[in-house]
Amino acid sequence: MPDKPVLLIVNNFHADTIAKLDARYQTHRLWMLSASEKRGLINQLEGKCEAAASASWICDEIVYGLGSLRVLACFGVGVDGVDFDRAGAAGIAVTNTPDVLNDAVADLAIALILATTRNIVNADRYVREGRWLRGPFPFGSSLADRTLGILGLGRIGSAIVHRAEPFGLRFAYHNRRPKDDISFPYFASARELAEHCDILLNMLPGGPQTLGMVDLEVLDALGPNGIFINVGRGSSVNESALVQALRRGLIAGAGLDVYASEPRVPAELLAMDNVVLLPHIGSATMETRAAMGKLVADNLDSWFSSGKLLTEVTGN
Repeated sequence: MPDKPVLLIVNNFHADTIAKLDARYQTHRLWMLSASEKRGLINQLEGKCEAAASASWICDEIVYGLGSLRVLACFGVGVDGVDFDRAGAAGIAVTNTPDVLNDAVADLAIALILATTRNIVNADRYVREGRWLRGPFPFGSSLADRTLGILGLGRIGSAIVHRAEPFGLRFAYHNRRPKDDISFPYFASARELAEHCDILLNMLPGGPQTLGMVDLEVLDALGPNGIFINVGRGSSVNESALVQALRRGLIAGAGLDVYASEPRVPAELLAMDNVVLLPHIGSATMETRAAMGKLVADNLDSWFSSGKLLTEVTGN
């Protein structure tokens, strides 16, 4: 029986997936080693290892120095943890896990929209603290006839639109360029989109091109009744500007699942009642994470059997 292929596991991204990879390949766990031990392992694997598995949002840069590495299979969709310049220069192809998490993230986006517009978290606290006995809870806002503006309308954004249509919402969007198959309005900048919507939903990927794109100017344009939702990447939002906008009443509230320096959340946001804070759980369902792990393994299996990849990322 031939030896199992060698696989470098860069970080502890999903225990069940890593256990399955352990069963299929000769695995080496990079994240458990000291800096000197990592260098020793890379030297040991040179010429023997051509594939690695990693989280998509973070990757140890030492892997780019493994000269025989040809594939980096990433667990996740957003690949802002990958240095594509170094990967490309080293001849390393990168894969991710698109589509299988669309439904889970779209569901959570709808949950955040409802939680913020109807003030659901505070309403729960109102009942638990016995304040309902002293009077009714303040009114929330309906979704019908309001406009949901989507920053970064891709697969997940389209799934959100499909879910949001029955609520009577209108839609608008901003991408780097308009899409031919979209009938609702396109705006050429994030600020223009914010001016024309009631709820601004950030679906932007991470990376230098989107860094801090949602700034004070954009949030001010959203207006004092506006709601900001982020299930994209925390790095695309200027968090200081978001805190300022919430403090000054430039926007009404926010619902956040992602942050600039996870798992650290600014103390100012923690203290605000008009912000719903979640611990980056957009794709965190058992079914979705299992499907993501399967796609990581399927990409690796395809590479080792045929030299082809199923979901290669051609650039970032």
